[in-house]
Amino acid sequence: MRIHAIPVLSDNYVWLIEGDQGQCAVVDPGEAAPVLAEIERRNLTLMAILLTHHHVDHCQGVAGLRARFPVPVFGPALEAKTWVTHPLANLESFDLPQIGRFQAWHTPGHTLGHISLISDGAAFVGDTLFSAGCGRLFEGSPEQMLASLDRLSSLPGDTMIYCGHEYTADSLRFAHFAEPNNESIVQRIRAVNEARAAGLPSVPTSMSMEEQTNPFLRIREPSLRAAILKHAGSGSLSDADAFWALRCWKDEFDDLPLLPRYVQND
Repeated sequence: MRIHAIPVLSDNYVWLIEGDQGQCAVVDPGEAAPVLAEIERRNLTLMAILLTHHHVDHCQGVAGLRARFPVPVFGPALEAKTWVTHPLANLESFDLPQIGRFQAWHTPGHTLGHISLISDGAAFVGDTLFSAGCGRLFEGSPEQMLASLDRLSSLPGDTMIYCGHEYTADSLRFAHFAEPNNESIVQRIRAVNEARAAGLPSVPTSMSMEEQTNPFLRIREPSLRAAILKHAGSGSLSDADAFWALRCWKDEFDDLPLLPRYVQND
């Protein structure tokens, strides 16, 4: 299984998964034309489309792709109204011959139905986990998102993480601001700057790298927790509240409008 990044829109990535005999699948096609061009350039045949969630920048290329290749669309059962022909429940697995076996993990937070797709040392995580960051909580609660991130953190350290956007440089700026003494973040900033200057993607990343440099996976680290408490003006916070305080802190840092906090949906 070989995985290629296709940049689309302003900062999205579509992931093209190439099988052994000319077949391929694509993850989160935000546009059709660049994907069709890459499939043709590599002389491949599209066998399936995989979706992590319903946001248009991840699925608006589905119609154009299916006009050329009328293939099945695998995606979250809780968001099956958006193009999905094969809805996937939590822990449901499926095989794509000559490409690989995939398992859906329900990872809500960014959206309520969001799934991540796990396959042979790779995790396609959409907008749940970013390189050095995490998605905004448009539908889910902090408790849900933290549980999703904890779940992804259980993957082996050498698992490669394929996220939906090129946000690493911006995310690392905040990570360094929140953890100025984290040398792993400093080293990663240098490496990412070099990659981007050379016109290369900063992703995929590895789970071990994320555990060292992603503040949203590090809220239980004492030094970062102290910084979160100081910024929030609080003496004590639960893990979910600390995560939410960190997420709001990053939104302030990025000068984004703050989102309301949603209550846990059980």
